[in-house]
Amino acid sequence: MRNEKAGTGRLARVSIDGTTPRPDYEALSRNTSQFIEEFGRAAALYMAPKVVPPAEGLVPMPAKPPEEVNDVVRTLGTVAERWMVDPKKAMQAQTKLSEAFIALWGSTWHRLQGETVTPVAEPEPKDNRFKHEEWSSNPVFDFIKQSYLITSRWAEDLVVEADGIDEHTRHKAQFYLRQISGALSPSNFVMTNPELIRHTLEENGANLVRGMKMLAEDIEAGKGELRVRQTDPSNFEVGVNMAVTPGEVVFRNDLIELIQYAPTTETVLKRPFLIVPPWINKFYILDLNPQKSLIRWMVAQGLTVFCISWVNPDERHAGKDFESYMREGIEAAIDAIGVATGESEVAAAGYCVGGTLLAVTLAMQAATGNKRIKSATFLTTQVDFTHAGDLKVFADEEQIRGIEARMKKRGYLEGTGMAAAFNMLRPNDLIWSYVVNNYVKGKKPMPFDLLYWNADATRMPAANHSFYLRNCYLENTLARGKMMMGNIRLDLKKVKVPVFNLATREDHIAPALSVFEGSSKFGGKVDLVIAGSGHIAGVVNPPDKPKYGFWTGGPVKGRFEDWLEAATETKGSWWPYWFSWLEHQAPARVPARVPGTAGLPSLGPAPGTYVKMKA
Repeated sequence: MRNEKAGTGRLARVSIDGTTPRPDYEALSRNTSQFIEEFGRAAALYMAPKVVPPAEGLVPMPAKPPEEVNDVVRTLGTVAERWMVDPKKAMQAQTKLSEAFIALWGSTWHRLQGETVTPVAEPEPKDNRFKHEEWSSNPVFDFIKQSYLITSRWAEDLVVEADGIDEHTRHKAQFYLRQISGALSPSNFVMTNPELIRHTLEENGANLVRGMKMLAEDIEAGKGELRVRQTDPSNFEVGVNMAVTPGEVVFRNDLIELIQYAPTTETVLKRPFLIVPPWINKFYILDLNPQKSLIRWMVAQGLTVFCISWVNPDERHAGKDFESYMREGIEAAIDAIGVATGESEVAAAGYCVGGTLLAVTLAMQAATGNKRIKSATFLTTQVDFTHAGDLKVFADEEQIRGIEARMKKRGYLEGTGMAAAFNMLRPNDLIWSYVVNNYVKGKKPMPFDLLYWNADATRMPAANHSFYLRNCYLENTLARGKMMMGNIRLDLKKVKVPVFNLATREDHIAPALSVFEGSSKFGGKVDLVIAGSGHIAGVVNPPDKPKYGFWTGGPVKGRFEDWLEAATETKGSWWPYWFSWLEHQAPARVPARVPGTAGLPSLGPAPGTYVKMKA
């Protein structure tokens, strides 16, 4: 008996054994024709000539192939060359691969004879690509899976064991190889993935038709470039069900809107609190919704919370450099807070690159004697970029020059470029899982507020981004005490204010080792805390529903592994621990302050206008 399913055509019939789908050939034929039609549309959109906007009166020119592709070829070619100069070693590597496949063939043969065998290669425990039972129960797909794992791991070993290449080239090769092996995984293709075969037969190919339609839509939305959707954006709206903590915009200039949040307690700590979010994303990661909002929780503890909302820059902001972000961002915010509250001192927190800017500001204030920030909280922030992780792949001289050339044409770097780079840090989770779900299974992604925020990209001004890449990732001048700003040399050792330094164990953007090493660069006492999970989930971990614990220890010295082994683990969120640390710095309280009623009138309700500017 056949069932009908709206929008997909007739479902596949079930075979006699009750498990294997049998396609409805009429529906399959019809869907195949529609698939070819939709594939043609998607291909036409993607292959259409892409035009670079004119610069300085020049006529538009067709875009050239991405320079990144050339760098991949050069980098992996360098590794291959190092193996080719030593034929004996190359032969040994080839023999190792051959022996692994001989073992796999033997294992598969014994299994087909009904024997129980031990797998030659097994996926990592957290690798979700091969969770479907048929990857293990079906000998054919088990062979495909193990073949892939053997080959990809052999290639990884080639990079690790290559002689005569510098560590940056090796790091790039590892990163690029991870992208390639992720793309070539058999889990990504219908004919090599048992789950996708079954799914396609059950739907008579209607899933592929829907997938091609979504693919065409996403290429069209990306203006010729594929932007893989990770969530359903129709479920979210900033200021409606995201970033809804009550407050008022009390100050605005070319770079920032300053939001003061409405109190929910009768008294508040006398010292106001300033949040400096990253400008490579929007601030509402700290105010996703009432259940996940760090800002809302801070207000509930009795803090007068101010938060910077950075403008989404365009060509008018091309000349805004790192010093501009310090002067017109943090220092302008502190001036405005003084007018609004009458207080000349603040406590401050910086998240990610916002924390790097905060550290620069502290070093500048230490150098000039203008010490208005009395304590600093750094959330997954790097000040020493020696161990900066995979993002250093994009930060050698040649690549930075390429980025600067692209920024010069428009005055800024498109936010989609940074978003893609972050996704590439975890390609199997953040790219290929959505490619399979969207374009092969034909399913729209589930609503997910975090991924909506992740896709809400912002641009970077040319001068600011160039300074950041060169001084932090390339030359590491802040950690070395050689960063110059306004003819002043900045030295973090002169920063004596109390520092709360939060790292997360699985951070791919600000690795825990990097944050640990950065702790020793400050001149005062540093309270290092390591939270569970990664760059976002480790920070946004509310106390009422904590998912992860945190680790605290003694002075930051020695090896990170030794410090972590000796640290004390605490279940639950780090938020209450942090607030106790902050309150201890300045426990005095005053009556709650209502935004817009003191020295600064309201310019409009939170979350303001800058946060709603799209890239």
